[in-house]
Order: sequence, then structure tokens, then C-alpha cells
Amino acid sequence: MIVVVAPGQGSQTPGFLAPWLEDATVRERIGQWSEAIGVDLAHHGTESDADTIKDTALAQPLIVAAGIITADALLADGRRALVGGVAGHSVGEFTAAAVAGVLQPTDAVALVAERGRAMADAAALEPTSMAAVLGGDPETLAQALDAHGLVPANHNGGGQTVVAGTAEAIAALAADPPAKARVVPLAVAGAFHTRYMASAVDRVAPVAARTVVTDPTLPVWTNADGSRVDDGRQFVDLMVRQIASPVHWDAVMASFQQAGVSGIIELAPAGALVGLAKRGLRGTATVAIKSPDDLPAAIELLQRAQRAETTEVTA
Repeated sequence: MIVVVAPGQGSQTPGFLAPWLEDATVRERIGQWSEAIGVDLAHHGTESDADTIKDTALAQPLIVAAGIITADALLADGRRALVGGVAGHSVGEFTAAAVAGVLQPTDAVALVAERGRAMADAAALEPTSMAAVLGGDPETLAQALDAHGLVPANHNGGGQTVVAGTAEAIAALAADPPAKARVVPLAVAGAFHTRYMASAVDRVAPVAARTVVTDPTLPVWTNADGSRVDDGRQFVDLMVRQIASPVHWDAVMASFQQAGVSGIIELAPAGALVGLAKRGLRGTATVAIKSPDDLPAAIELLQRAQRAETTEVTA
């Protein structure tokens, strides 16, 4: 079984949308979304520098728009039937919701734009940040976090935990990392998935409640605990609550393993989740779609899995 995954904030890079905009249909669609949310996605996805697109209010709709565009290209011509399910990391859950049919694409981009603005405003209340901790002993890491007043925000699996708190505390941890661990500050503007985002939850919740939601037509897994969710409204409610609660991507990967997932395709702007899969789901085939040039390899992975399943049934 092949699953499609959508990355979260921090995966954006300058110009990452440019190759997709060579398609006139994509340019038109991006233009419509830009007008709907009041953000020039085409400009920021092609011209803006890294510091500019680090802004949460820009990064989040950019990432989700790119993911939806990528999924449309990947799953065209009946290939949606070859996918065993979909999941997204943090803001990537909005992409997953669109791919699974929980949200209409335009609604997903509009809702995530509000999420991005609300989280940016929450982040502006106090200087906060996040960092990835790679390796190290879990108990030693927990002690270090307690000492600095930091908390785990993303349980990513594959030996990676993202921690969050005040910018001062993140800097202190980076300067004195736990034994056998490496601390990498992330290109995000706040302590996401922590109590610092409580005001953003309050802002996004009523907008989400007014958004049309349907039940998923593809299996979709939640970051809340890694479980599959079959109720669309429940999935959206979990996405909203998770603005201020931890991401459990390690639990999602465990669910993939239990479900017999043999391959993972990551939507643009890809790379981070494939990297986690290579460490946490060893032996799983992976394709990261960074540009349209990567689509043939992803399509081949889907078709190869279909041929293997057909052979098993015939045998």
C-alpha cells in the first residue's frame, strides 16, 4: 500500500512554487486562491526570500497550495484509486484534508490562511521559537527541556523531536545541547503546538465551524494520536485543537507500519517526511516530489505497487 504525505511548516524554500507555475492551469488556480485570501501566492512562491516566507501567515497557505497542486497532478487520470491513504504533518493536515475530500481545496487554503494569520499574531505576543533535537537519550532530553522551560511540540520519530518555547530558551539549549544530541533551530516564527498558540485556536475554531466539511473518501490519519479518522468534522476539529497541542508523527508512522504501508510519496515542498520515513520506517520505498520532474518516479511507485498487488491476487 502506498500513502501520500504532506509536509509541514519549515519545508518551504525560496522559489519552490516556480516550476509548478509553468502550467497555465496551475497559474490560474493559484491566482484564484491568492485573490480569495489576499496573499499573492505566486509572487511569494517564486520571488520572496527565505526570511519573507518564514512568516507564518505566508508559509502556511503557500505550503498547502503547493501540496494540493502536487496531489492533483499525481492523482490525475484515475491514479487516486491507487492510493491507500493520506496524512499531513502539522499544517500539512490541511493538504491531507483536501486530498481526502474532507475540505474543498479553496476552503482548505482559506482556512489555513486564517490559521497562519492567527498563529502569526499569537507568535508576536512573545518571542518564541522551535528547534529539532536529533539523537540523544530521551530521559536526558526530558531533563534538559525541564531545565530550560521547553516542551516537546513534534514527536517526529526517527530519532527526532521538535521542541518549543521562548526564543531565549531555544538559544540556550542550542548552545548547550543534551549529550549525544544535535540541536537545529527551525525556520519558524513561534512556538507552535504549545500553549503559546491558545489564542490562535480561539480564532480559528469559529471559522472552521462555518466551513463545509464532508467525510473522507480516502483513509486519513490524524497527528493527534496516529489513528485513522473516518468522520470529517472530527478530523477538522482535531486539526484546530492541534494548533496548541503536540504533533505525534511517530504515531502516524506506527499506524503506517501496522497498515502494511510499503511506500510513501511526499507532496511538495517535499523532503522532510521522506527523511523521517527513511529512519523510522526502514525498507519503505519513498519518493519526494519537489518539482514536476519528480512526478514520473512517484507515478511509477504507485503503478508498481498496483502490479504487485495484482500479482499477489492472481497467485
